[in-house]
Amino acid sequence: MSETNESVTEIKLDSENQETPSISEEYAYLDRGGFSSEKFKIELRGMPKFYGIAELKKLMNQKLGLNTSKIKRPKNGSHWLYACFQNDEERNKAISVLNGYLWKGKTLIAEEAKPAPDPLVRKRKQEEDATQIKKKKENENKSQEERLKDAVTPFWNIPYEEQLKLKEKEIKNLLMKFDNEVWKVDKGRRREIESNRKLHKGLSFELKAIEKSPITEGYRNKCEFTVGIDDETQKPTVGFRLGSYVTGTVGVAPIMGLNHISEKTKKAVLLFQEFVRKSSMAPFSPADFSGYWRYLTVRESSYSGEIMLIIAMHPQNLTVEELDELSKQLVAHFSSEEAVACGVKSLYFEVIRKRRVGEDASKPTHLMGSTHITDSILGLQFRISAEAFFQINTAGAGVLYALAVALSAARRGDTALDICCGTGTIGLCFAQHCNKVLGLELVAEAVQDAKANAELNNIENCEFFTGKAEDILPSVLARAPGDDIIAIVDPPRAGLHMRAVTQLRNTEKVKRLVYMSCSPASAIKNFVDLTRPSSKTLRGAPFVPVRAVPVDMFPHTKHVELLILFQREDASNSKVCTEASEAPNNIAETSETTTEASEAITDNVETSQMPTEASEAQTEVAVSSETQANVETSEKSTEKHVSPDNVVNTNDDV
Repeated sequence: MSETNESVTEIKLDSENQETPSISEEYAYLDRGGFSSEKFKIELRGMPKFYGIAELKKLMNQKLGLNTSKIKRPKNGSHWLYACFQNDEERNKAISVLNGYLWKGKTLIAEEAKPAPDPLVRKRKQEEDATQIKKKKENENKSQEERLKDAVTPFWNIPYEEQLKLKEKEIKNLLMKFDNEVWKVDKGRRREIESNRKLHKGLSFELKAIEKSPITEGYRNKCEFTVGIDDETQKPTVGFRLGSYVTGTVGVAPIMGLNHISEKTKKAVLLFQEFVRKSSMAPFSPADFSGYWRYLTVRESSYSGEIMLIIAMHPQNLTVEELDELSKQLVAHFSSEEAVACGVKSLYFEVIRKRRVGEDASKPTHLMGSTHITDSILGLQFRISAEAFFQINTAGAGVLYALAVALSAARRGDTALDICCGTGTIGLCFAQHCNKVLGLELVAEAVQDAKANAELNNIENCEFFTGKAEDILPSVLARAPGDDIIAIVDPPRAGLHMRAVTQLRNTEKVKRLVYMSCSPASAIKNFVDLTRPSSKTLRGAPFVPVRAVPVDMFPHTKHVELLILFQREDASNSKVCTEASEAPNNIAETSETTTEASEAITDNVETSQMPTEASEAQTEVAVSSETQANVETSEKSTEKHVSPDNVVNTNDDV
């Protein structure tokens, strides 16, 4: 077995020898009270090459009747991982069922695993190491503000043009990795790929120059701030962590010096920080699970100037009456003249409690003002609810969506399929160019926003549906009129579920596919599966990459958005796909005409309305969401429980 990642390293203890006090200290968290997933953990080896965490959880919890509470793997595609359970009985049952189980052609090996040591305690001990001392000395020469900038906006001291060159280089390296994978799996296209590489500087398809963000300072319309203790002032502070719990860091630094956060958002943070410091309740501590205040989410509209605040806390032993009184205090604080001048128009309050397996995540409760804020992209207005996904760079989203429309070469007779549609922003921008737009989204509140946004903009040729893409995609595809569908995919960081990829491959009416990815490295598997040769599972003809365009949606960070146009292989000679592959040759011009595109959409909304055809009743599937951090969520969702082995990173771009 390969060496384990530091965050999941298993420390083997000699049970015959007496534990030293230092070792006991590393495991003291197990006896503090409360549940820790480290207590009842198994190691699962022999995993197949391709699998997803959600897929594995479904196998374990639904098919095999187990009750796993958490799955931890060192990296994507790892051939081993840890699975955690609620008690010893459930762990033993899992070992009995999984050991020797055949899954995807691989025989699994399940064994009991030791708990991991407390990373905070371990980190403190490692400070004596020479390497750690050297690193510490380097950091000592930097101010806390500089260290925070390095963590949150690592390109903060690099000229913007140089940032773009670094991102272009990274994207090309990723796409060459993707291209090599296609070359490996599709022997029939090797000659074509090698020929095209001579035309496109080593790639089998065109890579356009990176598109700049229209604004580079204060561009974020959403930020999630942690409440903690400032290491320098020792005061409760609302800001970002300098590191994660896994690296032994729990201190929070103020965000006033960060250049990707707007001044209005910074003022809102200071308003809440003032409330926290006056409060008798301490910030939540991930070290011992004490304290109350967890985080603050700020959403800001660049169009209307409105601010939405979502305040989250751990209630500990507070009664319902005490929580009600606290809510009233928050309303009074954010009704002040200073808060009104700052633009606070909406206030939510979220109580975060420990979730049991199968329970839905907590929902924020509306306390004050409007339930939504309104923003604008390409001349269209969009209402945004507390939990809905919306591109964090509004101005950059205008460039991104205009490019997507241009890449797709959408025509009046086409149907646009907006997968992971959020509040409907992409689909509504496509609406005037297509006959019909069908949107799919997991978050029910976002679908409600999408429908309201269509009505707000007098657009009648759009329908939106709630559910997981892999579950409802077949029924939505069946509703698509005509034989020419353009799929627009904008999934969470982890990418699209394999079942959804399979359904897109097997639906021959999908002729073109525009894939938007905020994490291209995570999406490579999706890219390969879309392009691999036909098989018993992937019966439809493969897609072929035609053109890729990186868009800098996240200035001063390492992140970059990537657009790729795919077209169906067997339709490559058709007129439609020829148009898609040729339009436009100079995509860089598209971003220069974003303003014109915006005006055109606004002027033509009424003329482009298509009467909505009477449709059969569609049951909308409400599906609960997990975290992800990872992600990763969506962004788009994040598991909110904090423990020594699982720390929420509330800065969604760090």
